[in-house]
Amino acid sequence: MQLKELGDLGENIACDYLQNHEYQIIERNFKCRQGEIDVIAADLQKKELVFIEIKTRTSLNYGLPSEAVTKKKREHIFKSIEYYIYKNHIRNIAIRLDVMEIYLYRSSNKVNHIKKAFI
Repeated sequence: MQLKELGDLGENIACDYLQNHEYQIIERNFKCRQGEIDVIAADLQKKELVFIEIKTRTSLNYGLPSEAVTKKKREHIFKSIEYYIYKNHIRNIAIRLDVMEIYLYRSSNKVNHIKKAFI
């Protein structure tokens, strides 16, 4: 499986998981000059706007998926979030940044949803 296919599969699994846990998907793969946000969703229970970085792995040979969200990657995500908020005139709503680790195994998968990953 190629890297893009792996990422797309992980995003699909993450979105299914989120929808089954009372999130509404607002946008996928928001791109701007500052960077990209994998998924933007509304947490319907907490009434928060959630920006989600998704990392998918088939093994731990290169460490935990969340460890791939480096300082530089976080800076791009933060700038992308700022732009998204500005562009969409978002005010008076709580926001948070989550990371979702998707582990793909031969016959199953596992989702680790890390809320408030970077405070």
